[in-house]
Amino acid sequence: MKYVQYINSLLNQHISEHENLVLFGQNIDAGSCLSGLTRGLSSSNRGVTLNTPNSENTLVGMGFGLMLNDVSSVFFMKQIDFLLLGIDQLVNTYNIIRQVKPKASFTVFPITVDSGYEGPQASLNNLDDFCSIAGIEGFSFTNKTDTKNIINNHLTKPGFRILSTGQRLLQQELLDLDCLYEDVFGNYFQYSKGNDVTIVCFNNAITYGLALRELMLERKLDSSLFSVNAHLYTDYTRLINDIRNTGSLIIIDDTKSINRSSDRFLVDVLKSCDLKKNITISRKMSQENFFPCDDVLDIDYNEIINEMAL
Repeated sequence: MKYVQYINSLLNQHISEHENLVLFGQNIDAGSCLSGLTRGLSSSNRGVTLNTPNSENTLVGMGFGLMLNDVSSVFFMKQIDFLLLGIDQLVNTYNIIRQVKPKASFTVFPITVDSGYEGPQASLNNLDDFCSIAGIEGFSFTNKTDTKNIINNHLTKPGFRILSTGQRLLQQELLDLDCLYEDVFGNYFQYSKGNDVTIVCFNNAITYGLALRELMLERKLDSSLFSVNAHLYTDYTRLINDIRNTGSLIIIDDTKSINRSSDRFLVDVLKSCDLKKNITISRKMSQENFFPCDDVLDIDYNEIINEMAL
């Protein structure tokens, strides 16, 4: 099963269980239905489904207006780049709404374009920044376990949040990972336990972490593997306890944000742990990023493993 088909099946199931839900966005019930992400949702929805024009500032405001009138809604977006047009609503309008406790939900559900070769106006892999500027919850997801947890917990939960998945994985086969521990609210997930190294992945970087863990095992290095899915989260107790045990940390973060949540995590770790080894893998800003490119993290796995093996 393709990953996009799995997300679509979860959305259909979840939406069918709710009444009076408003779904809206450009071509969510027409054409490709956002490459299959929203296909069939109008049939599952017992509320209203609207195909809308590209007027993101107005549409974000509409979602908040529905929330104030106790109507829950989901705004599906083809790419998170368009959400820049709704920043005023995300910050200033929500600052007013958050002073009361909403009974309804409003979820913005954009696709993060991280598949490469899209050009400078379709590559805003910066969910950290949206959550930071507005002080709002945001979650990314990449595989069967984290997707089910986050959609079921947050899609129609009273209040406001952003949920996003990366485009790179959507047309690939569904990742079905064994999970040792999942936070009940989908903030983070643990996929393996080891005593040599702790690998912590942020944003959509879990595939890089999986590849690194497998290569480490070939060198007799056993690693714990975590993914942090929440973009506005601060309680890292379980992760820090694991890092204390291994004494070595590798952070992998594929976001394009300069103000990264993984940096705040590292500050907390360094306050709590004496590390033997500490490596952060993140994007390097260059002029090439503004042209169509493959848009993947350039990781020298052998160099990292050699460093950890010393």
